[in-house]
Amino acid sequence: MDRYDVIIIGTGAGGGTLARHLATSDKRILLLERGGWLPRELDNWLTGSVFVDNRYVSPDTWYDRDGTAFQPGVHYYVGGATKLYGAALYRLREEDFGELRHQDGISPAWPIAYDELEPYYTLAEQLYQVHGARGEDPTEPPASAPYPHPPVSHEPRIQQLADDLAAAGHHPFHAPCGIMLDESNPAFSTCIRCATCDGFPCLVHAKSDAEVLGVRPALEHPNVTLLTGAKVTRLGTDQAGTSVTEVVVDCDGSEERFTADVVVVSCGAANSAKLLLQSANDRHPNGLANGSDQVGRNYMFHDSTAVLALSREENETAYQKTLGLNDFYFGADDFEYPLGNVQMVGKSQAAMFRGERPRETRLAPEWTLERMAKHAIDFWLSTEDLPRPDNRVTVDREGNITLSYTETNAEAKQRLYTKVKSLLGKLDMNPDHLIHRFAYMKNDIPIAGCAHQAGTCRFGTHEATSVLDTDCKAHELDNLYVVDTSCFPSIGAVNPALTAMANALRVGDHLLARLN
Repeated sequence: MDRYDVIIIGTGAGGGTLARHLATSDKRILLLERGGWLPRELDNWLTGSVFVDNRYVSPDTWYDRDGTAFQPGVHYYVGGATKLYGAALYRLREEDFGELRHQDGISPAWPIAYDELEPYYTLAEQLYQVHGARGEDPTEPPASAPYPHPPVSHEPRIQQLADDLAAAGHHPFHAPCGIMLDESNPAFSTCIRCATCDGFPCLVHAKSDAEVLGVRPALEHPNVTLLTGAKVTRLGTDQAGTSVTEVVVDCDGSEERFTADVVVVSCGAANSAKLLLQSANDRHPNGLANGSDQVGRNYMFHDSTAVLALSREENETAYQKTLGLNDFYFGADDFEYPLGNVQMVGKSQAAMFRGERPRETRLAPEWTLERMAKHAIDFWLSTEDLPRPDNRVTVDREGNITLSYTETNAEAKQRLYTKVKSLLGKLDMNPDHLIHRFAYMKNDIPIAGCAHQAGTCRFGTHEATSVLDTDCKAHELDNLYVVDTSCFPSIGAVNPALTAMANALRVGDHLLARLN
């Protein structure tokens, strides 16, 4: 049995970032990734391949609470979900770390304060080459350093939208983007500012993902080993059940076993919970680290809506994901509870709409898919999803995941959508404005849209109500850590990737101290 100092299971925002942070030590590190390297091929940039054929989506089958099968939007590659994410790298708001009251209930406080994570947010922004501008977003938390790169500029249509929102008294800001773009020297820029970024793999490796900026830099060190096609099936413990003594791996049909002083699970909220539940033994009959019965519970994934605003004018924007709006993040004049975040999403293309049907009666028959794409300005609305014990991941004897989920904050989500339509409608009163009588199409993201999944192994100070301690170590095992979005007690209303990266760096410092 091969022995290492650290085994990291999963190479996404948590595992890939942690691997890079630990790589400069002299410790032997093994990275286990169930997938392989995402192929660099022309299909990376073909909308039909990515959005119609689902070329890069895992063939997994999960089940909802009624037993209905669905294909989750998960991606098993080196770099994990970040290979196809939109690279919107937001910090949680400072208030998100405290208890927040929503109409639907309480968003619980984190066991650490924002101040403890702030230096690691700064480091994560540097490692992942985030572009942004401090001081534009009235809800932004304090920061100890400016963004490492200037904000990505708005293209003309989005700049006009930003200008008109500001003139109407709103506070649009340049969204924090993780792309390797140098607008001052485009001939030497890795990023070419294409329309195939959000939801696509990057063929030229210009997206700040966990493969390119996490795993690859880690592998430059001889003490780091990556094993792909390595699906971890269970974790074994000593007789006392207090320490993980083996990691059992299916390597393309052949079983192998590894051991390490420290084992880190970074599989994503659903699969991290699955692995712990599948590792039940006599000492942990309900699943590893599950004496609290919290493993798999409190699943969250954001209450999100994709909104297409269709106007008479064409929208020729290529890279659209440059604008955000948090004016309703903590509430509105007519609603005291938080509503959420508004940001742009990648520019729509006709093939993306295949199979979709307009939900608004104002869409006339002459709106073909091609015309819709040319005339659309595309928004992504996120409302905080509250943790609920019954929103949970369970696993049957065959290893099948059931994701039982009931929506939270539905009224807040609807109010946010109404606010966006209202503010665009008010802008439409200006005859010279770029928007002329918007029609709208919206798509509420279903349970299969689990890109922002979190919860299931929450960290906390009380063993009875949490799975992990504040260092993300399992309360019940002295060498088992979970380092991904599973540990989140709440999810806020902004994209969770940067928080996962920052927390991985924080836990990385703890592990370096422990191992030295």
